[in-house]
Amino acid sequence: MFDVVVVGGGPAGLAAAGWLGRYRRRTLLVDSGRYRNATVVASHGYLGSDGMNPADLRARARADLAAYQMVETRAGEVSAAAGSRGDFTVTVAGQQISALRLVLATGVSDAFPEVDNFFEHYGASAFHCPSCDGYEASGKHVVAVGWSAAAAGFALLLLDWAASVTLVTDGRGFEGDDVYLTALQRNGIELIVDDAVSLEGRRGDLRAVQLRGGRRLDCQLFFFSIAHYPHAELARHLGCAVSAEGHVEVAETGESSVPGVYAAGDLTPGMQLVQVAAAKGTIAGVSCAMSLQGEAGAPGSPLPGPDPEVELQPPS
Repeated sequence: MFDVVVVGGGPAGLAAAGWLGRYRRRTLLVDSGRYRNATVVASHGYLGSDGMNPADLRARARADLAAYQMVETRAGEVSAAAGSRGDFTVTVAGQQISALRLVLATGVSDAFPEVDNFFEHYGASAFHCPSCDGYEASGKHVVAVGWSAAAAGFALLLLDWAASVTLVTDGRGFEGDDVYLTALQRNGIELIVDDAVSLEGRRGDLRAVQLRGGRRLDCQLFFFSIAHYPHAELARHLGCAVSAEGHVEVAETGESSVPGVYAAGDLTPGMQLVQVAAAKGTIAGVSCAMSLQGEAGAPGSPLPGPDPEVELQPPS
């Protein structure tokens, strides 16, 4: 029995677990070991750790967690979750674990372009997030892959840094209307309806993108805007409200529509940045911990604090 089970070992889950530890809630962090930024060389924008390798950032956070005796970390996959506030059960490697609360920080997966040598460059010279890695495009020539109307805005955003941007639709028809086409033309972004078939150069030294039609686009960075898929399977099974885009809808506290189930990080709507994910994890962790005030905890947990709904009632 745990006070809280946190599902996910990225920035959101680690932050939530850390704050739950500070509130002395007996917490289990279940980490699948699958990370969206697993092959990324450097993570940017995290206060005090700009440019740090994400694996090093996670290792530092796990070392911080070790200081809190109430927090346990376990490698594994949560295959099922059920129950209600005060009586949840999760299944890890066939073992059922009980908890009073759940925090879901299961993240998202990205759809990748089918381009030869892509994974040789992904995380070093190929990226999906202009906000995260646009600064590294400063003064460089960039090729972006995307065909939706949103891809036009994606390409235009890259001009905050890049010397030039070329948008390749990967052989699909561009889905934006004349407004988007005009914006691309006005800003000097060439739109090419062709397949990107391979990336040239070594990791960290991208040289060009080869198109199926034979054209070779010199560039130093490659960005893509296709799709990403939130890992909301557990949330759906628990009955949490999920947006049309697949994100778990939460209140300001990080609590979902199901009482006792909190969600944080890229699984929830909003900006997808490492510092934002950690902040959302902090909010969910603190709110979850405070929701346990006055409630008998798991065996081995400290005695509960006062119940505000009882203690703060005016005298009769």
